[in-house]
Parts: sequence; C-alpha cells; structure tokens
Amino acid sequence: MTIRTLTDLYIDQLQDIYSANKQALDVTKQLHDTATSRDLKTALADGAQGISQGMEQVKGLIRNRDADPTAEFCKGMEGLVKEAKAHAINADIADRDVRDASIIAQYQRMAHYAMAGYGTATAFAERLGFDGDAATLRRCLENTRSGDVRMTGVAVAEVNKEAMAA
Repeated sequence: MTIRTLTDLYIDQLQDIYSANKQALDVTKQLHDTATSRDLKTALADGAQGISQGMEQVKGLIRNRDADPTAEFCKGMEGLVKEAKAHAINADIADRDVRDASIIAQYQRMAHYAMAGYGTATAFAERLGFDGDAATLRRCLENTRSGDVRMTGVAVAEVNKEAMAA
C-alpha cells in the first residue's frame, strides 16, 4: 500500500501492531512453557490472553477502515522474537531462576515495543478524529502497560531475588 495520507499511515501502523501482536503471542506462549516460577507462568498466561484480546481489537479497527489486518509484517517484533528465543527459550542458562529473569527481560522488551505502537496509533487516531478508535487503542495501551508493571512486580518480588542466589 502506498502511504499518501495520515489515514494511510494510521492503517499501516495498525497492521504493524497486528503483526507484532501475532508474533508476540506465539513467543509469549513459548516463554510460558519455558518459565518455572508459578507467578511468572501465571503472568505470562495472562499476558498471552491480553495480547490475543489486543489483536482482536486492532483487527476490528483495521477492518472498519476496509483494510486487511495481515497486509503488513512487523520486522521490529521479528527481531525481538529472535532475541527472546536466543536469550531465554533456547539459551544455555544453567539456573532456572536466571532463565526466568531472562524471560521477564525479553517479555518486557516486547511489551515496550507494543506500548510504542499503541501510543503512536492512539495519537494518529486522535488527530484524525477517530475518537472510538482512540479510546480502544488507549485501553490496549493501558492493558499492555499494566502487564509490564505486573512483570516488574514478579521480577522484584521473587524472580530476581531467586536468580541472585544462583
């Protein structure tokens, strides 16, 4: 798609978010399967559910603009997924608590990328007068931010302490 207007750019950004979420969902499930901390596993399961809900919300916004949700492939998230696999899932980490700490670090990198995408798309929607879209995107942003804060809590309260003992 040739981008000629802010609306075109907005749709492109939504498609990028959809692709990023799809990739993040798959690797978050793998991170969940690799994690050992009960609290971390629960947070990752909830994170996967939140990502899935965000995907559905964004898909609806894209379709409301008569566009294809799958028309874009997010290279940025592709790199973050490769990093998550290399530094957490497939990494040669001997201690399970240290691996859990790495899982949190990788998950939070993906969450921060998602927050940047949601924030940008929200700003575009507001400028374009797409108030309903902006409200949906703000909720997605806040849900992602809440998941990130929760992950920090798991790290500080448990995982990092246990990893320090390794």
